[in-house]
Amino acid sequence: MATTQRINLWSSPRNISTALMYSLAYHPDIRVVDEPLYAHYLIHQRTEAKHPGKEEILASQPNDGTEVVRSMLTADFEKPIVIFKQMTHHLIELDRAFIGEMHNVLLIRNPRAILASFSKVVDEVTAEDIGLPQQYELFQSLRASGRGVAVLDARKLLEDPRGVLSRLCANLGIQFNESMLSWPAGARVEDGVWAKYWYANVHKSTGFQPFVPKEYSLTPALETIARSCEPLYQEMLAQAF
Repeated sequence: MATTQRINLWSSPRNISTALMYSLAYHPDIRVVDEPLYAHYLIHQRTEAKHPGKEEILASQPNDGTEVVRSMLTADFEKPIVIFKQMTHHLIELDRAFIGEMHNVLLIRNPRAILASFSKVVDEVTAEDIGLPQQYELFQSLRASGRGVAVLDARKLLEDPRGVLSRLCANLGIQFNESMLSWPAGARVEDGVWAKYWYANVHKSTGFQPFVPKEYSLTPALETIARSCEPLYQEMLAQAF
């Protein structure tokens, strides 16, 4: 079997997870898989958020999360390392034992930024829709298990892509490669069918875009969510590269 290292990249939506996925895909030893549990999540979703392209997504992937997890753990992905780009809110109605059998990375972002972006595509947003409480729960459980977890912050990654990626690679025992810092514009074959709804900006990019500070104006409901998530984000941020 060619694949010897399996890694979950747990992100919130409207982060720079797709750009990071593209970056990792250009490492010669890495294969990436885009949100393998999305269809499973849509079958078991507990919130009212309407996801664009739902029927198309359900038709494009196995809907049984247990089947997906089995493939993640056993399939040969034809490269030594496979990285699964995951959304933390997709982690529902599943036996979580598989998490302990893999390396895990958390990609975090300021909740105000997430909410400002996510609410442009999805209505009736809750904290659970952006996955930040679930991400914090995963952060706590991984630390308590003694396995540890690598934490990346979107802002820090944009401010210093080479430095943050080098530290991530060192943490995972992977050789950093300069090819990870840029990619050609356009879609990738690994993109899920949902790319047309979510990936327009990253398809225009050829690398990580410089961080630009922004002020976000949120509705009162979104502001309440942001304030509830802020302490969770700050605790994880303290551990970020």
